[in-house]
Amino acid sequence: MPTYTALTTLSGKAPAEALGEDLDRLTPEPTGIGTFEIEDGSGLWEVGAYFDEQPDEAGLAVLAAMHGAKPFVVSELPEVDWVAKVRRELVPVEAGRFFVYGSHDADKVPSDSVPLLIEASMAFGTGHHGTTQGCLRALDRLANDGFTARRVLDLGCGTAVLAMGAAHTWPEATILASDIDEVAVEVAEANLAANDLANRVDCIEAEGLDHPGIAGAAPFDLIFANILKGPLIALAPSITDALAPGGFVILSGILNEQADEVIAVYSEAGNSLSDRSEIGEWTTTVLRKPV
Repeated sequence: MPTYTALTTLSGKAPAEALGEDLDRLTPEPTGIGTFEIEDGSGLWEVGAYFDEQPDEAGLAVLAAMHGAKPFVVSELPEVDWVAKVRRELVPVEAGRFFVYGSHDADKVPSDSVPLLIEASMAFGTGHHGTTQGCLRALDRLANDGFTARRVLDLGCGTAVLAMGAAHTWPEATILASDIDEVAVEVAEANLAANDLANRVDCIEAEGLDHPGIAGAAPFDLIFANILKGPLIALAPSITDALAPGGFVILSGILNEQADEVIAVYSEAGNSLSDRSEIGEWTTTVLRKPV
């Protein structure tokens, strides 16, 4: 069965959300709708919908005009076995001591590595993206330098691969993994179970750090925040407050050209830059709260 997409852009969160709500009233109905801020400083938002039938392009044109959006671009997606495709293309990744792999590559795990199993069907946060690799490498460097964390928070955890890395590195640590998305939390719990770490990491559905489970576990010796520039900047005061004196925060999800701005905000909050690295177009930074 073919799948169709319809994509457009417009300025502002509220207009984008309003357009998304109106899309849901089309016939045929979309099977999914998403609104996303384009992280380039333009203020533009992308609104997209998926359809199992050819969408009503006239109706889409009317909605775009009503909401001041660009005309929708409608495309038909080819029928692809995405899990098989991911398995072919996502080869295992080595990031310091960590070896991130899918079950189809279980025979390739080196004996001297820390294995992190992430299934191909749960591809977001597998370690193949430069942001996740950067965080795992930063974790490896901290551990090699003798740093020990007793309390760890993986904020915006996705697949929880970073929380799993911390659980292997510090077996006695208390580790929390949180995400704003209910599905991401379910994926995180499934990955923890697949790695025999279900009893080592607590998963929480939460926005920011105000959840009682997070507040009650603070302060943290290490916080991962692999999200996006906007949320990272907005959360800088909360993340700094949640750090223990001498604690580290590993930040990623940052384009190289955005890194100076993010570092400046966290420095103004009282942290000092400890490490900075680039993988492709993405930067990972490590900052430390004063003792």
